[in-house]
Amino acid sequence: MNSSTHETHPFRFTVLVTLFCIILVISNIASTKMTYFARLTLDGGTILFPISYIFGDIFAEVYGWKISKKIILLGFGAIVLNALILAVVQYMPAASFWENQNSYEAILGLVPRITLGSIFGYLAGSFSNAWSLLWIRRLTGERWLAVRTIGSTLIGQTADTVVFCTIAFLGTMGQIDLIHLALSNILFKVGVEALCTPVTYRVIRWMRGRG
Repeated sequence: MNSSTHETHPFRFTVLVTLFCIILVISNIASTKMTYFARLTLDGGTILFPISYIFGDIFAEVYGWKISKKIILLGFGAIVLNALILAVVQYMPAASFWENQNSYEAILGLVPRITLGSIFGYLAGSFSNAWSLLWIRRLTGERWLAVRTIGSTLIGQTADTVVFCTIAFLGTMGQIDLIHLALSNILFKVGVEALCTPVTYRVIRWMRGRG
């Protein structure tokens, strides 16, 4: 773990942090749509959002807790700014020739509640993901990276998904549907992490300047 890696390879660090923030913002907007994937009920943001946890694992593994915490808070700022801008635009008077206000409100009008759930879920999930990865690392040393990434993702995604689904969707669907949505999201996200473990290995090596 080398907290100076971002100084040795600033471009790589900047690319990853930028992509991390972009993914968070896109995921919040995409979450306004419910969809199906392999018999799982998912919100649209779930397609992309698990990648942010892969990035979170990389940040914690390569840079440690201090820098990971700053990156998590930077992502938090990106989510909040996205929600504020969309809300301000929603309540600005529509031009007389523009006929899409109802459509805007129907889709992006859902974003503030989803974003509120995402904010609290993101904080709960990201911090627990980073902390648990580093805790497992203290137990295993440099061995068993897959155990650290998948184990920490299971903890982080469970915390994130339960908080997010409760705030964003409670009252908008039946309890059984809400539970199914939460379980589907957790299963999908952890599955993505497991499948992407070889990629995570390669990116960690790239960030450390070994590839």
